Amino acid sequence: MNLNEIEIVLVEDNLADAELTIRALKDAHIMNNLIHLKNGEEALDFLYSRDAYVSRNANIHPKVILLDLRMPKISGIEVLREIKSDENLKSIPIVVLTSSTEDPDVQECYKLGVNSYISKPVEFNRFAEVVGQLGLYWLLLNTHV
Repeated sequence: MNLNEIEIVLVEDNLADAELTIRALKDAHIMNNLIHLKNGEEALDFLYSRDAYVSRNANIHPKVILLDLRMPKISGIEVLREIKSDENLKSIPIVVLTSSTEDPDVQECYKLGVNSYISKPVEFNRFAEVVGQLGLYWLLLNTHV
């Protein structure tokens, strides 16, 4: 996989949720160069071309980041805060895709500049439908910078 051609960054520590998201994108025929990163630290390393991703061109941005909130090392809210405060990264669309429906999380994410906040439906068919619609919108319908 060419790390400079990544269009979807999925940041999800739960392997089962990541697999469901990837499967839902495949089922919707939206598998445009996706990378699955397992925590917030790895996501920031990828975006800033550090450590394992040092050879990646940091000036080439993904079209969308699907971000979980509850993760080890660096939380999704911290990742969101970092990205949206960086002039070079803040234009990357970020969709929080999480099981958290807590009002303070929703408010904080929108205050920080998240583009969309979606609670993961529990039932797989509904989850697959939501993820497919996300992919369709952010990759095919939305105009990118």
